[in-house]
Amino acid sequence: MILVLGHVTVRPEHFDEVLKLSRQHVERSRAEPGCIAHAVHRDTENPLRLVFVEKWSDMAALQVHFRVPASREFGKALATLASEPAGLEIHEAAEVKLAG
Repeated sequence: MILVLGHVTVRPEHFDEVLKLSRQHVERSRAEPGCIAHAVHRDTENPLRLVFVEKWSDMAALQVHFRVPASREFGKALATLASEPAGLEIHEAAEVKLAG
């Protein structure tokens, strides 16, 4: 499984717009092949910071997601509305089952 962690801090005057765009991006992404989970959360310590948590079946599915025109447009929109550069981490992960 591929785990993606992303974040963006938004200028206050654009927060509502970015939140709307983020929710649309999440909903669209959830319908893509290989998407296991996709969510956006508001940081409790910095309410202008949004955090994205994504799970993908494999790297190939994530690469297809990155090539979707709407995904590319979303990234460009974030870059213009953010107060600082967005961050993105990609990890290979395996689920660990707890005993009991």
